[in-house]
Amino acid sequence: MHLVKKLPNHPLDIVGDIHGESDALDKLLKKLGYDEQGNHPQQRKLVFVGDLVDRGPDSLGVLHRVQHLISQGNAYSILGNHEINLLIDDAKDGSGWFFEERYAQDKINYGNVQRTPESEKPALRRFLGSLPVALVRKDIRIVHAAWTRSAIDAVSTVTLGNVTEQYKMWTFAAESSAQATGLYDRYLRDKQHWAAQLENESTPPPFLDSLADYEAMQQMVNPLKVLTSGVETRATEAFFAGNRWRFSDRVNWWDHYEEDTPVVFGHYWRMLSPLKLKNMPRYTQMFNNIHPQAWFGKRRNVFCVDYSVGARWRDRKVKRPIHESRFKLAALQWPERQLVLDTGEVLPTLHAPGV
Repeated sequence: MHLVKKLPNHPLDIVGDIHGESDALDKLLKKLGYDEQGNHPQQRKLVFVGDLVDRGPDSLGVLHRVQHLISQGNAYSILGNHEINLLIDDAKDGSGWFFEERYAQDKINYGNVQRTPESEKPALRRFLGSLPVALVRKDIRIVHAAWTRSAIDAVSTVTLGNVTEQYKMWTFAAESSAQATGLYDRYLRDKQHWAAQLENESTPPPFLDSLADYEAMQQMVNPLKVLTSGVETRATEAFFAGNRWRFSDRVNWWDHYEEDTPVVFGHYWRMLSPLKLKNMPRYTQMFNNIHPQAWFGKRRNVFCVDYSVGARWRDRKVKRPIHESRFKLAALQWPERQLVLDTGEVLPTLHAPGV
């Protein structure tokens, strides 16, 4: 089997990014009608779009639950960028539940989280390393961040279990190319020099050309980064997102998707009730002119099912009750083309393909 894996012909419940919110996951699965083993009276199957972990209070519990559901033959999951980060030992914001070196810093925003015993880490790595990066069948395609034909073709012959090695090979290719021009050394030097400011919203660094050029190039050279983090290009100005200053910016790849088969993905922090803020979160702005329940893209056949439950730590930080939260965990039911939320609502989607 390969990193692009075929789905069986069952009706599906496609669950958005969970980010360690185990309570939300439990509530959603009960609302959808699944038992503890993942059995469903209508023989439905669960599909998780990745980003199971980081930021929430119980990433470890989420992984245990998803792994169990998969082992029972009732669920499928793909890798998101947060799982990729874990596999390649890139200890980024929100990963203190797994990486001890992040725990103290992450606690400022995310509070106490369930930490992972050292004895469990090898098994978790093996489980995540066994997951594909895309799931497909004739009527639906599922990927974490972006579907591009070139990236899919590049990974389609990579055998399951080799994602970490293949990711590192493409990363090495990008580094080698950048080293030949001196870009990589400038990138490392500037990243180290501005390390304190890069994760501090109140002290922005200057626009760092080395980070802008290297990060955009590294993103597009690596097909696994494209599929799990999106299509990116050099930004016009620095912006703060994901708790760090960024110099490469995401591109609305769906405006160029021309194939017939619908694509469902996560990653992009969609909001059912958009925040009325002067400074809207950067990636939420990608949906400024798109109805929160709508299919969109060039052919109106792509759908983002990430409704930002990964930001519920913000509610906990200000002691806002969960029932007042704007941040939801959602599942897209296929072929019904409707949304089910962890808070109990069932909503139609708009402009659904084939309807």
